[in-house]
Amino acid sequence: MDYGHELVFGTFLTPAVDAPDRVIALAQLTEQVGLDLVSFQDHPYQPRLMDAWTLLSVVAAQTERIKVTTNVANLPLRHPVVLARSVATLDLITGGRVELGLGAGGFLEAVAANAGPRLTTGQSISALEEAIAIMRQVWTPGGGGIRLEGKHYTVAGAKRGPAPAHDVSIWLGAYKPRMLALTGRLADGWLPSSGYAGPDELAAMNKVIDEAAVDAGRDPAAVRRLYNIAGQFSGRGGFLQGPEELWIDQLTELTLGEGISTYILASDNPDDIRRFAEVSVGVREAVAAARSGATVAAAPAGGFAVVPTPPPAVRRSAVQLLDESERPTGPAHDPSRTYTPYQLQSGQHLIDVHDHLRAELEQVRDLVEQVAAGTLGVGAARSHINTMTMRQNNWTLGTYCESYCRLVTTHHSLEDASLFPHLRRADPALAPVVDRLQEEHKIIHDVLEGVDKALVALVDGSGSIDGLRAAMDLLDDTLLSHLSYEERELVEPLARLGVL
Repeated sequence: MDYGHELVFGTFLTPAVDAPDRVIALAQLTEQVGLDLVSFQDHPYQPRLMDAWTLLSVVAAQTERIKVTTNVANLPLRHPVVLARSVATLDLITGGRVELGLGAGGFLEAVAANAGPRLTTGQSISALEEAIAIMRQVWTPGGGGIRLEGKHYTVAGAKRGPAPAHDVSIWLGAYKPRMLALTGRLADGWLPSSGYAGPDELAAMNKVIDEAAVDAGRDPAAVRRLYNIAGQFSGRGGFLQGPEELWIDQLTELTLGEGISTYILASDNPDDIRRFAEVSVGVREAVAAARSGATVAAAPAGGFAVVPTPPPAVRRSAVQLLDESERPTGPAHDPSRTYTPYQLQSGQHLIDVHDHLRAELEQVRDLVEQVAAGTLGVGAARSHINTMTMRQNNWTLGTYCESYCRLVTTHHSLEDASLFPHLRRADPALAPVVDRLQEEHKIIHDVLEGVDKALVALVDGSGSIDGLRAAMDLLDDTLLSHLSYEERELVEPLARLGVL
């Protein structure tokens, strides 16, 4: 689901105490390249890291536009009344450039070792809920003294204020059901990290937040979805492992499909920050186009403008794992129905994602043939250096193929977790198609495993390049047939029913 929030991009910098000038320079670079937000972790018990609020104040003083936030503040070592006043004070000084990333504590033993309260995980979540209520009372002018009696915090007549310059958002770092439900009930944003919650896990977590929000009488769109991300622009496939174009495609898909609207890059590399700024421009353009439908022409009366990709005309493998004659079909298109450009964009995006997978598949095949060409002259007289080069070529190929396998699996996991259940609910007549697609995902997973085994055999000498070619031929036939079938059956339902 796209919640429609304005896109925000920022950095998550390491506040290393041995390099304060560099940390501040990276924060300034974040602003200079056009990003929106800079954030720092908050671990007051860790002497190798600078104090978060002192650092945020200095960074705010040495920048002009960019927002600053904790990612996330350690509540047990920061009393909520004092924390609320720190946030409000810095927000007033900066003219409204402060947000609050907040956590229940995380490293509870370290908190206790530094004279903080010794809490269980459950107790820390209860304390967080009490603290949110206290902080919002501090920021609310008028109404007399604050009186809240809780199990962990008791405030008996504390004065209110100061009020911040703007409505400060509270973004919670949350992963488990109880914290996710708390986020849905009370928070302004959800701030997980990709290292702890991968793209394929977001749908299930979003569902918990949304249901808790509805139960509390809130619109789920009131909760901004943020995401700490990490990746490599030099990677060769996988989540955020590749050039800027891959990042743009994947982050756009997360925005339109999972509602993520704030992306925060965890990197201290200035080149990564510059390239991420370029990514931010591409994602903004792609999401704006999808929301407006500007990239797809309106369908003519009685027609459908998005054209699925046909299956390959020639098969490469003698093995056929998918019985295409048994594939179910969904409801027939209504020839009188018309679609808006925005509706058509969902189906087009599926084709665009599949085109990327097809292009990556061709690159894998090209690498296989390069390795094959390199082995033609191998003989007993081949020097040790040439042999090592061949081994390196094989390992390079293996690394790339493994990355590609992860890319395909990630795409299918996202569909299985969020898109397919939605289509089943929205149109029960699509259930047989969705069931078949999920069955084929399992078959493709096994084929990918076969490629992995062929690679291992090639490297350890028990297999041959012909065995790898055969495994690739089977992957080629199976995956391309599957992608074509999925487009044939889903591009129209996606336009008619929406993504989520």
